[in-house]
Amino acid sequence: MELPCAHGAAVLGAHIRSTDADFFVEELPGFEPSGAGEHLLISIEKRGMNTAFAAKTIAQWAGVAESAIGYAGLKDRHAVTRQRFSVWIPKKIAPDIGLLQSDDLRVLEHAWHLRKLPRGALAGNRFVLVLRELEGERVAIEQRLQAIAAHGVPNYFGEQRFGRKGDNVQQAVAMFAGRRVKREERSLLLSAARAELFNRVLSARVAAGTWNAALDGEVWMLDGSRSVFGPEALTPELQARLQAFDIHPTGPLWGAGQLRTSGPARAFELAALAGDTASRLQRGLERAELQQERRNLRLRPVELAWAWHGDGALELRFALPPGCYATTLLRELGDIRDIHSAAT
Repeated sequence: MELPCAHGAAVLGAHIRSTDADFFVEELPGFEPSGAGEHLLISIEKRGMNTAFAAKTIAQWAGVAESAIGYAGLKDRHAVTRQRFSVWIPKKIAPDIGLLQSDDLRVLEHAWHLRKLPRGALAGNRFVLVLRELEGERVAIEQRLQAIAAHGVPNYFGEQRFGRKGDNVQQAVAMFAGRRVKREERSLLLSAARAELFNRVLSARVAAGTWNAALDGEVWMLDGSRSVFGPEALTPELQARLQAFDIHPTGPLWGAGQLRTSGPARAFELAALAGDTASRLQRGLERAELQQERRNLRLRPVELAWAWHGDGALELRFALPPGCYATTLLRELGDIRDIHSAAT
């Protein structure tokens, strides 16, 4: 599905991930270690190594099963990434931490904690990205970056959610029709189905110019949280909070139960989700007993900054909340070609 951009036509073309160091991402921890317990929290910096491989490496170092390893989120292989892992070590008898170090994996911190690190237990991610072989006018590029900093971008699910071949939605339809899949694959396909339906609603609102505005019957999300309220009619107070980025309009993460919006907002969402494929995805998600949830339609990067290198490369620095994608920001700039697949 072609997703419309909110800020107009492309202003640049560029390459990303020309080297691993051109894509740096650091997890922002969601909590401090307790200092006690049998789970060792290990913060590492890794290069050219995805999360699954790092988890396997840590399990081998600790002499435990991979199921004893926890991590908050997945990080790409073709990048320099910093993230936290937990490893359950009975009786707190850990091997020498120095034995875990290598040219591609560096231990930054380690401390004991009471519980395994669960998925999603992070405050966000900080990025430093370098775009090379740029095509485009510097003035237009900086104007677009200023617009993104001021107004945000549509909070699309990124292409990573849809698999390396981009066929997770088709596979989800087949699964809902009866094809058997493994448990871990089932989870990925359910997530892709939800993401597809959300992106359809958001793309329709971008096309209508309401992705960062309010419809009557809107359900709102508080900035920096997953707390929602509404539906409510638009009032001057809500309009002021919307403009101040204190609240955001939302779209559906489909599941069983009633769609929470009402009036024009509800009618808009149902119209955007008309069609045979969308209906199959909705029914499949309902049968899977996922519950109706909401996701903010608008995303504003935190502390967006940029700098030009002497060779003409452009460096971008920003942070994003959990579950948001750097690609949603990059696509508002133009055609940015990833040297490597984003899903590896």
